[in-house]
Amino acid sequence: MKLQFSFIIPVYNRPEEVEELLASMVHLKEGGDFEVVLVEDGSTRPCKDVTDRYSNQLNIAYYFKANSGPGDSRNYGMGKAKGNYFIILDSDCILPSTYLESVKKGLSKKYTDCFGGPDTAHESFSAIQKAINYSMTSWLTTGGIRGKSGSVNKFQPRSFNMGLSKKAFLTTGGFGKIHPGEDPDLTLRLWKAGFETKLIPNAFVYHKRRISWEKFYIQVNKFGMTRPILNQWHPESRKITYWFPSLFIFGFLIALLFWCAGFNWFLGVYGLFALLIFIDALRSTKSLYIAVMSVYASAIQFLGYGLGFAKSTILITFSKKKPEVLFPNLFFK
Repeated sequence: MKLQFSFIIPVYNRPEEVEELLASMVHLKEGGDFEVVLVEDGSTRPCKDVTDRYSNQLNIAYYFKANSGPGDSRNYGMGKAKGNYFIILDSDCILPSTYLESVKKGLSKKYTDCFGGPDTAHESFSAIQKAINYSMTSWLTTGGIRGKSGSVNKFQPRSFNMGLSKKAFLTTGGFGKIHPGEDPDLTLRLWKAGFETKLIPNAFVYHKRRISWEKFYIQVNKFGMTRPILNQWHPESRKITYWFPSLFIFGFLIALLFWCAGFNWFLGVYGLFALLIFIDALRSTKSLYIAVMSVYASAIQFLGYGLGFAKSTILITFSKKKPEVLFPNLFFK
């Protein structure tokens, strides 16, 4: 079967980011005849002018719809696409010129109906973007679940950089209404339907998160709250490792109590872990400032995710209400 690629890009109020993404797509090697399907999800700052400027360089289909969330917008785009293999990207990504070449090589070596690629920071990114990128991708903080670990077996692709065949989309119905968490939910349903997923390490993107420390905390807190919901929907996906951030936070509080009582060794363990993150971030980023900020970003990530996971677990365990009622801000109607 000859693969015909359609890039699916939902966007909400990001014309500047879309400009950067489309500019990078113009320079794709081994590009061939691919399609770009851009779905404007009820934006008040639409990017139609941007897509018009690139219409003579790229095969772009632009759609505007009422706001219904990124998952539904991706489904909308896949329903409109002409290709038989979809590549789903976030609008704040930038592609290296070798991206599509890497995808084609990965799928020709071993075809799967769903793949994922990692994300990394571009040299032009700000210090906070690089620090957050480290925290979100480091093995020390995430265990390699976003594609930085060669030990990942059944890889769960993330929708900022994800490939999905038309067959798999039609079989599963695509993404659900939950956000965040719509991508692991789809992966788990794909597995149940008999489809395979894999990581293509060289198919990476530069993920330019438009973010602040406050927004980062809110984001990872939502990640933590959605995981117990996914565990309820897919009991086979439960892992003890999902508890680690919560245990990390509660352990730190206990360490402080021990420190007040004159026992410093427990708190020293946390200091050693922070030092390991600093050294690894320094090795990775070659910047003392970014390494310090990476420690701070990692602390925010553990705090936000850990508290969100604990809160969601308690409410879901002891409440008879459905997750949609308990956490309405995590679901699009």
